[in-house]
Amino acid sequence: MPSDAGLETLPLVPRGRYDLRILKSLRRIIRSVDVYSRRLAHEHGVTVPQLVCLLKLDELGALTLKELSEEVFLSPSTLVGIIDRLEAHGLIARRRSVRDRRKVRLDLTEKGSALVAASPSPLQDGLAQGLEGLPELERATIALSLEKILDLMEGMPAVETHAEAAPILETRPDLKA
Repeated sequence: MPSDAGLETLPLVPRGRYDLRILKSLRRIIRSVDVYSRRLAHEHGVTVPQLVCLLKLDELGALTLKELSEEVFLSPSTLVGIIDRLEAHGLIARRRSVRDRRKVRLDLTEKGSALVAASPSPLQDGLAQGLEGLPELERATIALSLEKILDLMEGMPAVETHAEAAPILETRPDLKA
């Protein structure tokens, strides 16, 4: 049974109704991510997962699909479609290794580098700036609280396991990553 210690310092919420407050907050987060994802796709022609891949390639240089998969926490099978679309738009190129022809490295093109230079944060600007302005302890508390919510949700039936869950927020199935 959870302890009630420290409740006197918490904002007034009817006892036992934190579930509704959390649900409301999660729904607002999902809505906000959805709106931002649509705006990013409309203004820059890429989705959040695509932008995250481009940013990682810009940061680390050419990577194999497996290496990129590990860096962006997406499964290789999910990443293939994202890479196909980025290549079709001329933002990345697949290059075979000269030493080992079986290895294919993914690299930014000039067009991809230009898009990265002109692109916003994959986080909404207000959120990114707001987080930067918070003390380290508060940022850590937020991150740990969100991770705890995720752990609790993953314990529910019919929810992806942590290893399969993508850390990139994408809420619209009609937007192709």
